[in-house]
Amino acid sequence: MTSAAHELFERGLRDHLAPTLRLLGLTGWRRTFSLPDPAHWALLGLVEQRTDGRLRYTFDLSLVRRADWTAAGFPGPRPDPRAVYGIEAWRARIGDLMPVGEDVWWEVLPGPRWRVALDDSAAAVRHYGLSELRRRADRERGATAGETYLSPAGLEQVNAALLAVPVARIQRAELVDGALVLTGAWTRADAAARTVLRGVALGFLSAEDELFAVVRCADTLGRPLWDFGRP
Repeated sequence: MTSAAHELFERGLRDHLAPTLRLLGLTGWRRTFSLPDPAHWALLGLVEQRTDGRLRYTFDLSLVRRADWTAAGFPGPRPDPRAVYGIEAWRARIGDLMPVGEDVWWEVLPGPRWRVALDDSAAAVRHYGLSELRRRADRERGATAGETYLSPAGLEQVNAALLAVPVARIQRAELVDGALVLTGAWTRADAAARTVLRGVALGFLSAEDELFAVVRCADTLGRPLWDFGRP
């Protein structure tokens, strides 16, 4: 990365992007920001990627219950939205929330239009990132998509068994169209999560509850991951 591009990147973060994000209601400085919320850490983190002398950036968003963060005992006063702890109520990369549905990166380059990337990335945060982060926080405080299957205490008992393995917690267990839907911050490529959740699903299915005959796992964007039926 040339020194000129590096200086523009740092200047752009300091003088343009960070002030714009604060005007949108976020608090923070330079690379980590949060929305005020008494019950959650609602976070936005700038992710940098340096390859072949170039520097690109994007954003990670995460939602963590303050009570879960305190109980987990991780170091630091608050979560880092760029890290995966396994206790997130929701997390996503901003490109997943945009119409393209995949990673989106911005790069600040020297020239008369060097601020275009900064303005475009701030607009993406405003229109896609923050709206979804607020919606998720509101959803955590209230309504769910289906009929709740487990009480908060019952769900915590299931999640307690996941603390011994590096698998994200189950955020919701809901009945939807004859299926028990488990939602969490998992990905299809996470083989460990699939193995552990298969065991969890078989545990639910062994009760032979007439309300459902299949357990479905979905990520925090509601995308289906795995289905498990009775053996």
